[in-house]
Amino acid sequence: MLKVYVGAMAILVTANFALPGLHLVLWTAIGLASVTAMLVGVHMHRPRRRAPWYLLAAAVGSFIAGDVTADVLTRLLHRQGFPSAADFFYLTVYVLIAAALVWLYRLGVVRRDPASLFDALTLTAGLGLLSYIFLIRPYVENPALSALDRTISIAYPLADIIVLAVGARLIASVRPTPAVWLLAIGGVGLLTSDVGYGLAQLNGDWATGGPVDTGWAAFYVLWGVAALHPSMRELTEPKVVRAGEERVGRLLLLGLSLFVAPVVLFVEMQAGRVRDAAVIAVVSALLSGLVLLRLGRAVTGQRRTLERERRLRKAGAALLMATDDAAVEATVRGAVADLLPPGRDHRAAIGPAHTDRLSMSYTRDLGVNLGVDLGDFEVTLCCPLALADGRPAERALYVAADEVVLVGLQEAAQILATQAAMALDRIALGEEIGRRKSEAYFRTLVLNATDVILVLGDDDRVRFASPSAQVLFDRELVGEPLPAVFAPSSAGTVERRLGQVRSGGADRPGEDLTVTGPGGRPTLVEAAFRDLRDEPTVRGVVVTLRDVTERSRLQAELYQRATFDALTGLPNREVFLTRVQEAVASGAETGATVGVLIVELDDFKVVNDTWGHGAGDALLVAVGQRLTEALRAVDGSYGAAGTVARLGGDEFAALVRRAGSPADVERVAQVVLASFKQPFELDHGTVTTTASIGAATTTEAATAQELLRHADLAVYVAKDAGRDRWRRYESSLHSEIVERHRLRADLDRAIADESLLLHFQPIVTLADGRTHGFEALVRWDHPARGMVPPDDFIPVAEESGLIVPLGAWVLSSAVKAAAQWRIAYPDTETYVSVNVSARQFRTPDFAPWVLAEIDRMGLPPRALLLEMTESLLLHDDGEVAGALAALREAGVRIAIDDFGTGFSSLSYLRRLPVDVVKLDKSFIDTIASSAEQHAVVDTIVQLARILNLQVVAEGIETEAERELLVTMGSDHGQGYLFSRPLSYGDASQWLLEDASGLQRGGRTAA
Repeated sequence: MLKVYVGAMAILVTANFALPGLHLVLWTAIGLASVTAMLVGVHMHRPRRRAPWYLLAAAVGSFIAGDVTADVLTRLLHRQGFPSAADFFYLTVYVLIAAALVWLYRLGVVRRDPASLFDALTLTAGLGLLSYIFLIRPYVENPALSALDRTISIAYPLADIIVLAVGARLIASVRPTPAVWLLAIGGVGLLTSDVGYGLAQLNGDWATGGPVDTGWAAFYVLWGVAALHPSMRELTEPKVVRAGEERVGRLLLLGLSLFVAPVVLFVEMQAGRVRDAAVIAVVSALLSGLVLLRLGRAVTGQRRTLERERRLRKAGAALLMATDDAAVEATVRGAVADLLPPGRDHRAAIGPAHTDRLSMSYTRDLGVNLGVDLGDFEVTLCCPLALADGRPAERALYVAADEVVLVGLQEAAQILATQAAMALDRIALGEEIGRRKSEAYFRTLVLNATDVILVLGDDDRVRFASPSAQVLFDRELVGEPLPAVFAPSSAGTVERRLGQVRSGGADRPGEDLTVTGPGGRPTLVEAAFRDLRDEPTVRGVVVTLRDVTERSRLQAELYQRATFDALTGLPNREVFLTRVQEAVASGAETGATVGVLIVELDDFKVVNDTWGHGAGDALLVAVGQRLTEALRAVDGSYGAAGTVARLGGDEFAALVRRAGSPADVERVAQVVLASFKQPFELDHGTVTTTASIGAATTTEAATAQELLRHADLAVYVAKDAGRDRWRRYESSLHSEIVERHRLRADLDRAIADESLLLHFQPIVTLADGRTHGFEALVRWDHPARGMVPPDDFIPVAEESGLIVPLGAWVLSSAVKAAAQWRIAYPDTETYVSVNVSARQFRTPDFAPWVLAEIDRMGLPPRALLLEMTESLLLHDDGEVAGALAALREAGVRIAIDDFGTGFSSLSYLRRLPVDVVKLDKSFIDTIASSAEQHAVVDTIVQLARILNLQVVAEGIETEAERELLVTMGSDHGQGYLFSRPLSYGDASQWLLEDASGLQRGGRTAA
């Protein structure tokens, strides 16, 4: 951007001088380009404070507005160009520039050095005198000018003087940067052209496009470059300001400024007439006053320096008396308060060092803990507690206050931090001396330490070995070279570390070393080398060895447990998330699409219930291996090998690192899903299972967490869509999930308000059509959705656990209805059949509650039939068996619902604790058209009769189906041939007609 701007401005400036006829267009383009560059620079670099830069951009804009206005008046409208509206824009330029420079100064980016202010005023006063003589006085003495003309003419050089004063003050105080130099040179170009323009106007030879325009062009171009240059941010950034010495060039410039008035006076005397005596006298008096004020401020500064040194000495004395870290910190806090101006709000703290040098940092970047101690101040002064010996500082002094106050505190705070570091080091050294005070204590410690302590002579042979060395090495070490004590793989490292220590360097422990223990067993040790040859009691290099074999083994074991699944050996959720984060970051740089697959097994609980948890665990291991093989098959294209993880339970995940597009991730999902087509050969038998897969890619997610969340939503939708399929996340899925959660909330409310409906489908004797019982079926008439099918809300109830209160309501309502029918029709033996879910049956005290409920309603136990799934009945669970036994002993009957659709076989009927077998509708649908299906149903019916089990056929819809079932010997049935589910009132009417012996056809629900 900077190069483009400079090139464009070079073309525009060259064209402006080469094509005077296009001056208005080209000059306007130059100004607008400068304003645009300044606004773009502010947007690109985002300085801490943008207002000063916006004021500078507004000044450039006002200047070009003045130029355009003047050109339009003179060239196009042929009107007088002075005075005019253009003068308003020109004079506004200086107001905006002065405001911007003062704002920059007040931000605290410059030292609060009054001397620079007096120096700037001195230089301005000298140049102001020259400006008066050559630019202002001609206008004052010109009788042809009106009061307005004279005022505006004088305002220009005065504005230049004001801008010069403010600019000189800022330039004299800030550290030079490219942006500062560009602003300064551009400002000089502006002032130079202003002076040249004024002189040309006085001489009557002003013409557009002359050399004077060069300074204004530089003003436009360089200020735009300054805003685009990255160093523009430094103008408003907090920084450390070092005290500088007086520079010869600065003093020379000030000296020349002081001689301006005498030189002018001398020149006018030589000319024979002193025309500006009054002005020379005023300027001379002003310069003398500035010199006196500068000296006075220097004296005041010296006094402040002495006072600061006094307070630092006081703090040093207090630190000398401090005996612990807390006392040092309290003393430092008090000293900071003394060094700051009275009444200044501030915070001070000692914390971990974030840098090794004095710095001004943003408080928000120092961490949460320090941020709490330092309050809401924007800027904090960071002073490391470093000593002169070069040791890195571990702690630092942090002072948060107003930035201007911190600039003046920098040098004193660094001195205070050094004193505090010395105090802390003294305290630590005193504690160390206390620990070493008694030589007998150390000898006892060495002789009884479990760590091995070796002292080496100058030839690197062991001169002393502590008694614990015998335990570790099982031999005498005295006289052996130290490298020979270690295994060959570690000998080179030992020699290198010994050389470092003997040459005065610090020991760098690095990895653990290996020694040969008793019986030749390798042993890992942690070694520390210390040069104590200058210690009179040691005079050698001390080597300390600690057996870390067991620790290393435990660390490896803990790492394995923390990062890998104990059952499958696959990475766990934390490791997988880390790898996804790395892949997302890499994909953001390379442009590759990253995909995540979440794989959940379908009906895994059925496997556990049917075959036991051992088979379930074996299936999980086999699934992990199958997924790894499937991912390796596509590794060459998408970088997926080694990225399978087990997230928990029956949930697995796979990472696709380098997919070219979302379609590639979908192909991987297809490969993974296809891998489940082959059955799993386990020690417990052959198991066939399917999986639901959710896929997500970085085209819809920006972070790893979001990627996994999207994949979770997608697998949820895949399961809801029928399982054994995959789904990729799309934004519409989120709406589906939200809708499902809304359905769950409505269902929860409906259960609480008991606003559900209970219908009853008659179960009849197939031979004569007499009513044998009713199956209770729940219905939901949603106030907004209408009648919600059970297939929509029953799975929601199962997943959310609402099936427990829902099932309790259904059972209680069904028992109540059956009891009322018993009272109304005492001659009937009608029973009620209620479906019970596995989760409901496993509710604590379910069986006692059922018995208490039928007892409360006065219903005989045999009038209640509980329908359960095969997986619940087949599961070898003592708690389930006990509950079933209690219910059947009390007289409650048990039925297998949808027999034949699960894992059971005909042989299970012999040992299941059931009374009724309910044939699923899928068996009945083709009984009249399929000989094979007819034979299967006939076999089930005959076996059930042999085992004294009743058979209830579900879903009978035609007379042919009924007749075939009667021929087979099936006892009872239900279906639309006889009646649809009925409301309680219609069911009561049904029983009335049945008791009256009326003939009837099929019924529909009320």
